Amino acid sequence: VQLQASGGGLVQPGGSLRLSCTAFGFTLDDYVVGWFRQAPGKEREWVSCISSTTGTIYYSDSVKGRFTISRDNAKTTEYLQMNSLKPEDTARYFCAARWGMKIRDCTTTKLYDYWGQGTLVTVSS
Repeated sequence: VQLQASGGGLVQPGGSLRLSCTAFGFTLDDYVVGWFRQAPGKEREWVSCISSTTGTIYYSDSVKGRFTISRDNAKTTEYLQMNSLKPEDTARYFCAARWGMKIRDCTTTKLYDYWGQGTLVTVSS
């Protein structure tokens, strides 16, 4: 059972990237999947989450209107489409999952059971 985050890279300000969070060994049915990020010297910050059960989605104020979370029909991958990227979006991005979580709890780091290893996003000219 493993989560893998991928898709990071170097992009110029205003550019776009799509991150993927893939589950190996299980499907994301009835899971809440969250995206978090951590910049050097800063605490891990919640970015977005989605309930595979209800389809409910939440975004942090810092990314609302620029980032979009979605899922594939096979229910093994969640995506984070990041548009209009800013230098302050530079961070290592992590995905996490927990079965049966209440979507209202999705901002709480310690409640997640599975974590991906993170993928680095650098926004710079």
